[in-house]
Amino acid sequence: MTLALLLFAATYLLMLRLQQYRPWVALCSAVLFIVLGEAGGYGFSLRAALQAVDYNVLLMMAGTMGTVALFIESKMPARLAEMLIVRVPDVKRAVCMLALFAGVISAFVDNVATVLMVAPVGLAIARKLKISPVPVIISIAVSSNLQGAATLVGDTTSILLGSFADMNFFEFFWMQGRPGIFWGVELGALASLAVLLWLFRRETQPVCAKVETEVEDDVPAALMLLTVGLLIAASFLPEPAAGPLHTVYELRSGLICMGLCLFGTVRACLRAKSAKPLGRVLGELDCDTLLLLFGLFVVIAGIQAAGVIDAAARLFHAVAGESPFRLFTLLVVVSVVLSAFIDNIPYVAAMLPVVQSIAALMNDGRGMEPYVFYFGLLTGATLGGNLTPIGASANIAAIGLLRKNGETVTTRDFLRIGVPFTLAAVLAGYVYLWLVWGRV
Repeated sequence: MTLALLLFAATYLLMLRLQQYRPWVALCSAVLFIVLGEAGGYGFSLRAALQAVDYNVLLMMAGTMGTVALFIESKMPARLAEMLIVRVPDVKRAVCMLALFAGVISAFVDNVATVLMVAPVGLAIARKLKISPVPVIISIAVSSNLQGAATLVGDTTSILLGSFADMNFFEFFWMQGRPGIFWGVELGALASLAVLLWLFRRETQPVCAKVETEVEDDVPAALMLLTVGLLIAASFLPEPAAGPLHTVYELRSGLICMGLCLFGTVRACLRAKSAKPLGRVLGELDCDTLLLLFGLFVVIAGIQAAGVIDAAARLFHAVAGESPFRLFTLLVVVSVVLSAFIDNIPYVAAMLPVVQSIAALMNDGRGMEPYVFYFGLLTGATLGGNLTPIGASANIAAIGLLRKNGETVTTRDFLRIGVPFTLAAVLAGYVYLWLVWGRV
């Protein structure tokens, strides 16, 4: 177990130091875990490693990325943003409306893609009104990060949780007769909206905007809606007992996302009478994240086989004791702090089995439902990235966009919005989750 723990620690440190090489670090580490297992270090083999990979998650991510690329290309998001802006009277409400719109989009679309969709509208408004675009774009970025935890397809971490806890799309809204995590995220969004209204209280300049963007194709928007609809419908399918149908059932969400993506891509190629749309879709696939997750699935299965997960669970249990409230609070606080400085994808992937093991140790070994701890982990890890400029990919993308447009962004600029926004959203979600799920 000691060797496996050291290898895992080295993997994590290298991923922190070598951000651009994270997928290759994870894949190399996966190979080393397989070699150690095959050599008899612990019960882990190549077959077990390949079975540990969640192909449904990878298919969901790849398919959603492709459909999002077509959605952006259609210019529908930019037109929707403009249609919202023309209905607000001043800059303060315009910024809040853009942030809310980014949040709604981000509940179904990758956070970075959301920033790339909405930020140009914010830049145009800021230039027209001759105000600094820095706080406007930062508000859009942190709002997109917030809503990533709201639905099954909102963020990679949500997809990981849904797969690990066997949650379907509908269960993010309503689960076991209780409101799901979606409503906690929305309460956080309302709390953060109050923060934005206060931060921009002096920006009362009137907004003069008009709808200018022409949508080139309505079908990608329909595919986005169809993806959501089919994922909801798939959640009600009965589970086959075994055989090929059970395999298809296990991959149903991924097959839906990938099938709609392929349909949209083929249609776009036929419409353009060229393969350029296929090239654009392939170019938008985040292969680094897909490879990173592939390697992490194997690494985490390796440390689980080596007993590292159980040891970490015992450590958390020793600190929190038998108090579910103390453990829930510890998970939220630790997740917020760590995710402010490290990528939340490997963190959540590593912590989900730990949280499951901790829940099994509660009540003197009799165990308890882990959902409140899962939701606390996801909420803290997703929102914690808003504390710092490097805590989330969407923040980095927003700052890069600002610098590309000649704007200087300081850490103070970001913290002025990120810190109160995060604290308000986390506190609202924290209270909601405990009241709804922790007291059962």
